[in-house]
Amino acid sequence: MTAYPRPMQERPQQIADAEVAALLRSEWRLDLTGLSYLPVGFGGYHWLGTDTAARRWFVTVQEQSRADPDGLAAALETAAGLAAAGLDFVVPPLRSPSGRLLALLGCRHAVSVFAYQEAEPGHWGDTLSSADRAALAGMLGCLHRATPTPATPVRGLQLACRHVLDFSLRERDVPWCGGPFAEPARVALAGHADTLASALDRFDALVAEVSGDGRPLVITHGEPHPGNLLRCGSRLLLVDWDTVGLAPPERDLWWLAGEDGCDAAGSIGVSQAALDLYRLRWALDDIGLFLAEFRAPHQRSADTEVSFAGLQSELQHLG
Repeated sequence: MTAYPRPMQERPQQIADAEVAALLRSEWRLDLTGLSYLPVGFGGYHWLGTDTAARRWFVTVQEQSRADPDGLAAALETAAGLAAAGLDFVVPPLRSPSGRLLALLGCRHAVSVFAYQEAEPGHWGDTLSSADRAALAGMLGCLHRATPTPATPVRGLQLACRHVLDFSLRERDVPWCGGPFAEPARVALAGHADTLASALDRFDALVAEVSGDGRPLVITHGEPHPGNLLRCGSRLLLVDWDTVGLAPPERDLWWLAGEDGCDAAGSIGVSQAALDLYRLRWALDDIGLFLAEFRAPHQRSADTEVSFAGLQSELQHLG
């Protein structure tokens, strides 16, 4: 799993529309007549572009990972390969005339382009109907049977920000600085410290069990939740493939294994331990990355307000 999906409602002050438009012209040869910022989604900034042929393009700008600078390019290559192999629910990135799927904007951000889909977007927290759950299960089954390529990244079991969780627990009685939410985040963590420590112990035990089960890894999306689904007529499309990678199938299936005990939990060969691991991992990764955000320099904004509410919610539900 990559970093948790941060809200990106506010326009980034460090990225100008003109810079994005210039890159789209130079790299993808898109002759734009309009480019507007879209205050939607998580984990990246988005623009809608229109060219002289009246085609529309969904443009994503993401911060490059210092820990894995090639990871996003590998993920996009995997998505493009899956679409080329006939998985028609994959919304792939547009390849530039030079053959690239990704272009750098400055030294910190990477740009990718997608054909705009005339579809109804899903939203985080939506409840899927039985028909949609069955359709998603079928899509994931096709994905898990697909053949990986050398470009397909491997997604490990460990937490993205385990070190942040560990030292935040150790320093929960020491004042934090960084911005307006640093101290409120420390107080929130301190109130749930025992629960968080127990959850980390449980997670470690699950990692040991799942990593030793000897099952082969499959191609997984990583975040097949309703917010990454588009409804195109009677079909569902799956977007946001930057998290794609080789992992146990439960990395995807836990999203289907709800409290009503859906088909994923009862499927042959599905590991309950792995389902539990990925459900817990999502919560712990969220908490770790919220804490990393608030321990670093930050300002009060609509996005950080959402992040702090998310931290409080995840801590409360962890118990």
